Amino acid sequence: MNTKTTSVIYWAGVALTSLWFGASGIFELTKNPIVWDITLQLGYPVYFIYVLGVAKLTGIAVLLTPGKFLRLKEWVFAGIFFDIIFAFSSKLSVIGFAATTDAIIAFVMVSVTYVMFRKLYPATYLKAATI
Repeated sequence: MNTKTTSVIYWAGVALTSLWFGASGIFELTKNPIVWDITLQLGYPVYFIYVLGVAKLTGIAVLLTPGKFLRLKEWVFAGIFFDIIFAFSSKLSVIGFAATTDAIIAFVMVSVTYVMFRKLYPATYLKAATI
């Protein structure tokens, strides 16, 4: 796979991830029932929902910054993976397997995006990069 193809797949993944987690972050901050009610049903406290919304929007801003904050992008990807894993396990425990479909789709989408990120910016490049 050449660099152009890798870059197109990466930026498409970043765009989809930004839409998905950006919408989720906005919904969490505005108490939109699409996200808010489910998160409360899963047992998370109200203050955590607000913190999660701010973290998602901040992370999306970092992901959308081209060619900068590479080490910070690693942290953003880690945070997104944690969010997906906790969403999956919480929904599985409280609501049931049928409710985990969105987490599974998000995991695959973000995994492909992260693999493309690593192809574009190998670990040796990240060591030389600054935050």
